[in-house]
Amino acid sequence: MLKADVYNKENKKVGTMELPERVFGVRWNPSLVHQVLVSQLANQRKTIADTKGRGEVRGGGRKPWKQKGTGRARVGSSRSPLWKGGGITFGPTNERNFSKKINKKMKRGALLSLLSKRWKDGEIKIIDAFAISEPKTKHMVAIMNTVITHEGKTLPSALLVTKTGNKGVLQAARNIPKSKTIYPGGMNIYDCASKKVVLFEKEAVEEFAEKVI
Repeated sequence: MLKADVYNKENKKVGTMELPERVFGVRWNPSLVHQVLVSQLANQRKTIADTKGRGEVRGGGRKPWKQKGTGRARVGSSRSPLWKGGGITFGPTNERNFSKKINKKMKRGALLSLLSKRWKDGEIKIIDAFAISEPKTKHMVAIMNTVITHEGKTLPSALLVTKTGNKGVLQAARNIPKSKTIYPGGMNIYDCASKKVVLFEKEAVEEFAEKVI
């Protein structure tokens, strides 16, 4: 088991807790992390761009002029891709599928590998509780300013992992720029990789460990 320091919202050490090595002691696997991260981003991609081919553009049913005898190039439709107002050749369509399949074992392995790496690098901090008197943004900002080491007035991007059902923290932190608050069951590799700091509530660590082991 790994030992971790636990801090309160005043950034004072209040104790320690044991972390399971199967969660925070996994070997770093950059290729697997990259593969799962690319898959998640690809699955979020939406096919917005959509062009029409010559058969989809409205009009152009009549042949502009007869096939022979005019001296001009032969043409069958005014919606030819060569003409202004015609269809698009090999343009993007909304039927494209960018999704990439990744099995659950790979997703789990990549997430644990990344969490272990960030833990070893000192980028994960455990707080005993995100205790706030009321769900106000200013209260969460005050806690984050205290527990996160940073330069200047701007907070770094942060991922807050709170225990399931703690809606007050979700509500209080949702307007903080560059931060995201989730429950342990919503942990994913993109959120974990894209934030500079990960703040775990103590109960959230225990809950997450129970889910993945």
